[in-house]
Amino acid sequence: MRFKKSSKNRKLMCEICANYCKIKENDYGICRQYKNIDGELIDCNYGVISSVNVDPIEKKPLNNFLPDSLTYSLGGFGCNMGCLHCQNYMISHEYNEFSSAIKMTPERIVENAINSNCKSISWTYNEPTVNLPFNHNVSLVARDKGLKIIYVSNGYMSTRSIEEILTFVDAFNIDLKAFSTDFYKNICKAHLDVVLDNLKKIYSSGKHLEITNLLINNKNDSEKQIKDLIEFISTELSKDVPIHFSRAFPYYKMTDITPTYSKVLFKAKEIAEDYGMKHVYLGNI
Repeated sequence: MRFKKSSKNRKLMCEICANYCKIKENDYGICRQYKNIDGELIDCNYGVISSVNVDPIEKKPLNNFLPDSLTYSLGGFGCNMGCLHCQNYMISHEYNEFSSAIKMTPERIVENAINSNCKSISWTYNEPTVNLPFNHNVSLVARDKGLKIIYVSNGYMSTRSIEEILTFVDAFNIDLKAFSTDFYKNICKAHLDVVLDNLKKIYSSGKHLEITNLLINNKNDSEKQIKDLIEFISTELSKDVPIHFSRAFPYYKMTDITPTYSKVLFKAKEIAEDYGMKHVYLGNI
């Protein structure tokens, strides 16, 4: 695999995402997709699909890209974060040897998308970055047929992978989980700065970008955090970038939380609009 380089003690460094896992022989990285087999980093689940649906594009959510169209939504397995509130943990973290999975070729995916009257293919459900090699190959076939490619992502790409992803993805919805380094470290097992840097790269590339912020009571819903998040978007990106504030529910390892209070979502919308954000949406209410 191209996204690798040798490390110490016969380990291989995976450069697919910002974890830069150093994988020893016969072991996997954090996402459980890549295995060091005899000194080669092998994509063990190439072409393996966990979920397929035909969705309104607004469900991604993308409200300002190909509106009122359908998108062919696919997901694989694995994730490069460890979010305690993961809404898709069954395919991202706690799964077996893909007993319910199917394998699909790029040609079959594109054919299905066209037959379903879709204008785009969305990589979603799990983190698409960990399935980058397959996603890229699908995009080569899709582009020839006039289909657009969408990433619904946590934005935790490596320096190398974000460069490649920007060559074939047309639109992104990035989940900016909080504007707090502590939240990312303790709740998501990741680093905020990586996501912010990749958001700036995506915006600077001219690709379509929308951002989702899942608000959790007493975790990332303070007015200061919301203001800091909106200030980053409005000053480092643009007030034209759509922002989706979404409601959280008890799930996975955060069953002790309560569904996000509606007043918190409406306050977030008010704050964003006071900053001059032009496209503010509320989700899951």
